[in-house]
Amino acid sequence: MAKHQPKRMCAVCRESYDKQQLIRIVKSGENFSVDLSGKLSGRGCYVCKNPQCLEKLVKSKALNRAFKAEVPQEIYKQVLEVAKVE
Repeated sequence: MAKHQPKRMCAVCRESYDKQQLIRIVKSGENFSVDLSGKLSGRGCYVCKNPQCLEKLVKSKALNRAFKAEVPQEIYKQVLEVAKVE
């Protein structure tokens, strides 16, 4: 039997994906970071790599809503860079 793959929901399109298909952003205290390992501690939020979702993420500032806090513009830029690399 195949090992269970955890599913997570994209904060923008609200679709469920396997955890490995998403980019994780973490809020730890007052700091935000893009979690490439998927293991950082803190409040996590996931975004899919769909170009329309990434565009909407930046325009609507979806991370600000997800974390109920002001997310620095630098984090949005990092998410876009990570999406391009993968």
